[in-house]
Amino acid sequence: MIKNVTDQDFKKETDTGVTITDFWATWCPPCKMQAPILEELEKEIGHKVGFKKMDVDQNQNTPAEFGIMSIPTLIVKKDGEVVDKLVGLHTKDQLKQVLSQYTA
Repeated sequence: MIKNVTDQDFKKETDTGVTITDFWATWCPPCKMQAPILEELEKEIGHKVGFKKMDVDQNQNTPAEFGIMSIPTLIVKKDGEVVDKLVGLHTKDQLKQVLSQYTA
């Protein structure tokens, strides 16, 4: 299950290993399309990658810190460092390819 994170626990939740955080909002149609793709991917590679999501309407500090201007935006971190930033809707294959670079 993908864990919801907040401004308060984002750093702690993403500071070790490989994580991908979905920055989304309830009113965003592409975000609603991205969610099931991430859930499917989490079932497949959740043992290698920590899957998180953050509602940008309820948490504004973290998205501002990362300069997120449009959603969905996916931030990939490895051991606390941002290694990739994906803006817009992405397919499962695209995401698998990106994440495989950091989990090998």
